[in-house]
Amino acid sequence: MTASPARQLWAAVEPLHAVVYFAPETAAAAKEAGLRGYWMGYFAGRLAPLGPIDPAAATSMLFGFAPAMVERALPDAWSFASPADVLSARLSSVEAALSRVSGSYEELASLLEQAVSACRFDGRPLAAAWSAVPRPASVLGRLWLAATVLREHRGDGHVLAAVHAGLTGLETTLTHIGDGVLARGDVQPHRGWSDADWASAVSRLVARGLLDSAGRLTPAGAAMRRRIEEDTDRLAEAPVKAVDLSRLLELAVPLSRAVIDAGVVPVPNPMGVPRP
Repeated sequence: MTASPARQLWAAVEPLHAVVYFAPETAAAAKEAGLRGYWMGYFAGRLAPLGPIDPAAATSMLFGFAPAMVERALPDAWSFASPADVLSARLSSVEAALSRVSGSYEELASLLEQAVSACRFDGRPLAAAWSAVPRPASVLGRLWLAATVLREHRGDGHVLAAVHAGLTGLETTLTHIGDGVLARGDVQPHRGWSDADWASAVSRLVARGLLDSAGRLTPAGAAMRRRIEEDTDRLAEAPVKAVDLSRLLELAVPLSRAVIDAGVVPVPNPMGVPRP
């Protein structure tokens, strides 16, 4: 697919958000806050602005994770650390992680915040919650928070597009794998789906004519995958139109490349984000 402006923004900014999933500072901060294990830190950290959310609501919003995996972390996480403490730990840790990479931050943070100001949050609970987090005092904190709102805004829109296409979270993941964007080994261990879950979802998509027997997209599946991505891009257009995209990319792309080249964010990764 030709990269739309919305997709260019995602590819340029996603690595700046994604440091939170891979940087050792994040794991250390979650542990210090009282959380136990990487995935408890992941779920509690990503959902903290929503308050002490239960696993059913969390699974619905996160979409691609197996319910049992979410249930191993929530609601237990909230007995170890409050959402406010988790959020504070997450913000301070990503500031520390980003400070390891030199770059231009002030103008980029302002441009990202300008893009966020154009977002609407109808049907986008994760993005709405992060948009309500008070703006950090530091430039690095501002940059990361704005990047996070934009990625969750796009992510919530992607969920809406996939559900509209009649797909579950796992089925949506399988269409990405069938398209060659992701590999099963890079995804299944990080999403908690059993082999039986996986095989059942493949069978459903084969029966719908969307995957072939080898798990590759059929022509019908490729057309559906294209519609979902086009809908995702369309639903993410508003913030792109609100900024000088050329200037934003000029600032964000080198910084994201530096984050990846420094090993803070690996490629390939479970999000499917490339080196921009």
